[in-house]
Amino acid sequence: MRLLRHILFILTATTIAVSATAQQSSSSSVVRKGGRGSKKENTEKSARVTDRMQQFFNEPERSDADAQWMKIVYRQIDLDKVKNAPLYYPEEVIDGQENLFRIILRLLADGELNAYEYLDGREVFTDQYKVNVRDMLDRFHILYTEAKGSTEKKPRFAIEESDVPANEVLSYFVLEKWEFDSRTNKTRRIVEAICPVLHRSDDFGGEAVRYPMFWVKMDNLRPYLTQQYIFVDDDNNLPKYTYADYFSRNMYDGDIYKTRNLANKSMMQLYPDPDD
Repeated sequence: MRLLRHILFILTATTIAVSATAQQSSSSSVVRKGGRGSKKENTEKSARVTDRMQQFFNEPERSDADAQWMKIVYRQIDLDKVKNAPLYYPEEVIDGQENLFRIILRLLADGELNAYEYLDGREVFTDQYKVNVRDMLDRFHILYTEAKGSTEKKPRFAIEESDVPANEVLSYFVLEKWEFDSRTNKTRRIVEAICPVLHRSDDFGGEAVRYPMFWVKMDNLRPYLTQQYIFVDDDNNLPKYTYADYFSRNMYDGDIYKTRNLANKSMMQLYPDPDD
């Protein structure tokens, strides 16, 4: 009887040891599977914006019954103001950090973003008014070459960092929509689109002339802006916010130069007297 118990004890201990060894082997294989290849895959996924990500960042349409009041406002953001400095710096690419214009131009050159014609107060974001990127680059004398993989249907362009006129984009026009939501009894300010403005002097060094380049819809741009962290002041050098946060929180400082009106006139045309 004792011999039988001893044999059963040995068999039980052997079974437990084999089971533990199998589990350890299984868990170690899972760890190896999630190693370097997994990290690379995650990096590649974060570098591109999928349709699902785009839908997540799109601003949902609101019912007209909920919006009791709405106003379209045009604001000018000068980059020489302290609050707007995060949009200009760094002038050059540093450790993968790019300023706003470099991000926009890179996305346009890669065919990842659509731009629309600047129509001076009557913006229409439809296929009819899409900007031809090649024509835009030629118009503003930005040097480029055909990028690898470029096709006639989807052209792509390579632009050297030194050829990007980031130091000449000294202001932006911002198209804002102000609306009052009856459900929350709150007024919201939403950035609808943004337009980079080139400041260029003539050959004789006269006063710089402003050239609005194109409009970019914020809904299309926002998924890419969430991937670029910035610091917004000199007191805290920790990059806590993204470019998307910067615009959604209305952290910029700009003057209103126009509101949408029937005559399509600017504030200066409507109110020539500065006091008015």
